[in-house]
Amino acid sequence: MARNRILIADDDEELAQLLRDFLTREGFDVVIAHNAEAALAAARAQAFDALVLDVMMPGRSGLDALRELRRESALPVLMLTALGEDIDRILGLELGADDYIPKPCNPRELAARLRAVLRRVRGEGGDTLTDLHNGPIWLRAASRSVSVDGRPLSLTATEFDLLALLLREAGRVVSKERISQSVLGRPLGPFDRSIDVHVSNLRRKLGDAPDGGSPITTIHRSGYLLRQLGDAA
Repeated sequence: MARNRILIADDDEELAQLLRDFLTREGFDVVIAHNAEAALAAARAQAFDALVLDVMMPGRSGLDALRELRRESALPVLMLTALGEDIDRILGLELGADDYIPKPCNPRELAARLRAVLRRVRGEGGDTLTDLHNGPIWLRAASRSVSVDGRPLSLTATEFDLLALLLREAGRVVSKERISQSVLGRPLGPFDRSIDVHVSNLRRKLGDAPDGGSPITTIHRSGYLLRQLGDAA
C-alpha cells in the first residue's frame, strides 16, 4: 500500500523535524520546506497528497503561498496558525485552506486531521457517494468534479464534500454541527467560523441560482439549506 506523501512548510526547524519523525512513524512520507518559496517549488516539482503550511514564515507568508498555490492546484492544505489568531484562520480558509490546526500542535491530532482530509479526497468512509444534481449543479462522484451550467468548478476537497452533503439533503436544513462532523471530521468548536467561511467560498463559486438568488440559504441559528432549483434548462 502506497504511503501518503506530505509536505510540511514551517521555518521552525525543530518543530518540523518533530512532526516529520512522528508522521513517518505513522506511515507518512514527509518532505520539509522552511519558507514559502521552497514550499511552492516543492509542490510544483513533486506529487504530494497534502500540505501542512505555517502561516508565519520569514519573507513571504504562508498565506501568500496559499494564495499562489490555489491559482494552480487543489492540493489539500492544513494551515498551522498561532493560538488565538482568528484572523489568520479565517483568511486562510477564505483563500482555500481545507482546515487549520493551532500551534503548538499535537502531532497526533495533526495525523488524525491529515487522515481525515485524505479520506475525503478519496471518497472513503461516510455515505457512499453517487452522482448528484440540482438544477444546473452537477456533481460527478467518480471524478470528484462539479459543474454549473456545464462550466467546471475548481473546488477544494472540503468544498466538494460540503456541496455533496448539501446536495444529498437539498431542501432540508443541515446543521453546522453535522456539517463539521461530516465534512471536517471533527466537532464544531465554540466560536468556530470554519463552516461559515467554507459555505461563503462555495456560494461565491456556485454563483447565482436561475432566479438570481443564492442556491444556499442561511437558516439563522440552525444551519444551511441548498434550495431545490428544479431541472436545468
